[in-house]
Amino acid sequence: MDLEQAMQTFLEESRELLDEMESILLDVEAEQTSSEQLNALFRAMHTIKGSAGLFGLDPIIRFSHQAENLLDQLRDGKLKLDDELVGLLLRCHDHVKLLIQALAAGDSLEALSDEALEAALLGYLTVPQAMQPPAREAPPPAASRPERWVLSLRFGPDVLRNGLDPSSFIRYLATLGTVEGIHAIACRLPAGADFDAESNYLRFELLYHSDIDEKSLHEVFEFVREDSELFIWPLKIAAAHLHEACASATPDEAREVESAWRQFGALGQPQPLEESASDVDPLLEHPLAAAGPDPALAEPAPPPAPADPHAPPHPEAAPVHGETRAGRTGESRFIKVEAGKLDSLINLIGELVIAGSAANLIARRSQQTQLVEATLGIANLIEQIRTGTLSMRMVQIGEIFHRFPRVVRDVSRELGKDIQLRIVGAETELDKSMVEKLGDPLLHIVRNAIDHGIEPTEVRQTHGKPSQGNLWLNAYHESGSVVIEVADDGGGLDRGRILAKARERGLLGMDEEPPDSVVFQQIFEAGFSTADQVTNLSGRGVGMDVVRRGIEQLHGNIEIDSEAGQGTTFRIRLPLTLAIIDGFLVEVATSTFVLPLEAVIECIELPDGLPENGVHDCINLRGELLPLLHLDTFFELPPAAALRRNVVVVQYGERKAGLVVDALQGEFQTVIKPLGALFNTLKAISGSTILGTGEVALILDVPSLIQRACRQESERFALPPRADAASRPGTPLQGNTP
Repeated sequence: MDLEQAMQTFLEESRELLDEMESILLDVEAEQTSSEQLNALFRAMHTIKGSAGLFGLDPIIRFSHQAENLLDQLRDGKLKLDDELVGLLLRCHDHVKLLIQALAAGDSLEALSDEALEAALLGYLTVPQAMQPPAREAPPPAASRPERWVLSLRFGPDVLRNGLDPSSFIRYLATLGTVEGIHAIACRLPAGADFDAESNYLRFELLYHSDIDEKSLHEVFEFVREDSELFIWPLKIAAAHLHEACASATPDEAREVESAWRQFGALGQPQPLEESASDVDPLLEHPLAAAGPDPALAEPAPPPAPADPHAPPHPEAAPVHGETRAGRTGESRFIKVEAGKLDSLINLIGELVIAGSAANLIARRSQQTQLVEATLGIANLIEQIRTGTLSMRMVQIGEIFHRFPRVVRDVSRELGKDIQLRIVGAETELDKSMVEKLGDPLLHIVRNAIDHGIEPTEVRQTHGKPSQGNLWLNAYHESGSVVIEVADDGGGLDRGRILAKARERGLLGMDEEPPDSVVFQQIFEAGFSTADQVTNLSGRGVGMDVVRRGIEQLHGNIEIDSEAGQGTTFRIRLPLTLAIIDGFLVEVATSTFVLPLEAVIECIELPDGLPENGVHDCINLRGELLPLLHLDTFFELPPAAALRRNVVVVQYGERKAGLVVDALQGEFQTVIKPLGALFNTLKAISGSTILGTGEVALILDVPSLIQRACRQESERFALPPRADAASRPGTPLQGNTP
């Protein structure tokens, strides 16, 4: 039994159920509650409790059972889901999540008991019963009167291999009622070499006493139903179904089943159960570690044979109590793959791309037509494999977005503000590795928008705004990139205060009048804050510098648009993936560089007669002023004796620039390789790749180059030429910060 794998399955499924529960609670807070939502809440907590019972996780079982009782009363209409109750259920969600995290970390669960929360739960559970006498002093209503059941359980032969322990189900039943009698039938147990320690040969007949209904009993065995024979009947009508229970049994097994049922009193001749009940104690008092369910490993078993048509009818046997659930009608459309395996596959495909490029180069040099055609065919297949594999790493950004409704709810209530979060574009896909690293930057931006951006209710009303503030999370694709926007309809950034603070700290000159984009970027400097007071949310100048650093590590950038009294928009641009891209090779002097193909708009020939060291280094591109950046001068490379030079027009967002190069070499599948910590400060280089010749080519950071070219031209137009501006700026990598 792979207990570790089963435990990981339980942890993962519990996290998914808790995420679903939190999402429902946040949805119903703003909308009218539906019965389906209440049932989904109950199922989530019930499933967690049932799965925890298979592992003997008593702290999770006890707490989730109380929360389940509360949800049961809620869906039965005994309680009304108001704001206070939603808050309590969110606290229950947080506590179970904390228990799951502790379990995953190997910490003690008993130390995490929350007595205040349990008392709050108990208060809700006792209120509806205040007008009723205690259940132990007076008989409950007929609908919930305890009843005796006969359970005939033949677990599938592979139940142990699938990580399940039959005794764990019986222990769990003991928590819901009383196992009054149990009889293990071992007629199918082989002897000698035929015995397989990982196979199940036992059948269990149980006499069970509880006040739960038949549906709840069947749900206990939800995870083993498909490959097991499970029959459950009330004791008073069990005799009519004896033939059905023994339909697939051997003669010896059928006799033992009949003997057990006779001992239970199901066949009209009850016998004392003291001895049989005592046999239950070792099983219930000394539990074994049980493994969690993995429905994907279950194999469907043939349906049980129909009951004997000649069996005498029973007047109370109208419902088919022993009916087992039908097997699944179709295979699952999804499988779960460990992320590490997928990353390893991506790396191997990257090496395959490099090897394919080398083979293609050798084929072209050999000038053998058939060999060239064969390598081209292989290259086409490699590209399809690459595209398909990369798509497997793409996940919807909603995975991150859906964390924020809870953040907005809690933070806004802490600050006494009424804020509505609106999510757009949650289906936009991005590389999984990037999605995981976006959580912290987005969290800082959202918290700052709530704390500083959106005004208090009374201030909004004074300015003629709706009392409820709005916060938007938006994502969309644009020019081969993913754009993520965090916008609010608050008061906007105070340009004057930011500029004054920047001058005070020496970040901007006292006589400078920079554009808004430059002023707003100052808030990303370490320790920069204009807050009047420090709160537990913000005001210390810590956080926004982390945002910019995190975005730059993903080879993206962040821009700010703000209008006083109207609101602020933070706009993050990121590449789609950090693994393999389509590149465009260019040659500058004796070096080869790679440009992301998505950023390349067109290629044109550099016009003749353009002054090399002119004041305005730009060209007229069909009526549009296009700033130029000469890469040979920028990188301080020796000039090449090229017959003609070319301009590669690149675009990032709404900005364009022309990169002057010596030669164009065409498209190239580019496997991105990191440069190492020594080169992390280089703003013009985003990575490296290996060419088919084995040479290393640097991948250019197009956003940084465009920003430098545009800033270079804006400075030239805005200010008169200075003494140090006689030659065209071409500062190398040092200090080349955008």
